Amino acid sequence: MNRGDFIWLMFLCGFSSLLLMPATHQVFVSLTQNHPYGMGFIKFAVLATMGELLAVRIVAGNWQRTIGMTYKAVIWGLLGMGIVLMFEIYLSGVMGAIKKELLFTGTGLWQAVLPAFYISALMNLTFAPAFMAVHRLTDLYIDTKCQGQQQPGLSGLIAQIDWTGFIRFVVLKTIPCFWIPAHTITFLLPPEYRVMAAAYLSVALGAILAYARRTPS
Repeated sequence: MNRGDFIWLMFLCGFSSLLLMPATHQVFVSLTQNHPYGMGFIKFAVLATMGELLAVRIVAGNWQRTIGMTYKAVIWGLLGMGIVLMFEIYLSGVMGAIKKELLFTGTGLWQAVLPAFYISALMNLTFAPAFMAVHRLTDLYIDTKCQGQQQPGLSGLIAQIDWTGFIRFVVLKTIPCFWIPAHTITFLLPPEYRVMAAAYLSVALGAILAYARRTPS
């Protein structure tokens, strides 16, 4: 572990300590409940950016500032606000369908697990592909803008993306193998921790995507 690894890990632990220390735990919960969009912005802007830095560290072998990192952090924050809303929409929709007996929940433990699975599966099979495609487009736009390249326009940006790789890996591999199981666990957590858990998952996904770029999809 080098100095950069230690700093990254200490920053992650410091951010995480807000959940664990009694002095800040209740403040965190209160802010999350009273300011869901603002807290969603902060959580994703910080943790997803850390995930991108980790991805670069894994691929390049050293710590490097990502291209347009500040702009990308803002985009992550805005996406985090969208995720706050989507969590509530899919949660309310699934619970409404269960109430009308349109979805089976079973008994015992399944009454908690199956609703969480339904929310995760529906969200990741419908919203997630569009969400990740938009994020890929914004990343590419920021890269070309910050590198001083001629702006290709929306059609040019779309043409530059490896959509085959996107479908094969991001949609067909990460959604069923990572996102659906991970978000099922997320929706088993108390409401005030769900967006935070989703933001932490972006750190893990950064590592997964980095390793994926080393080998063919």
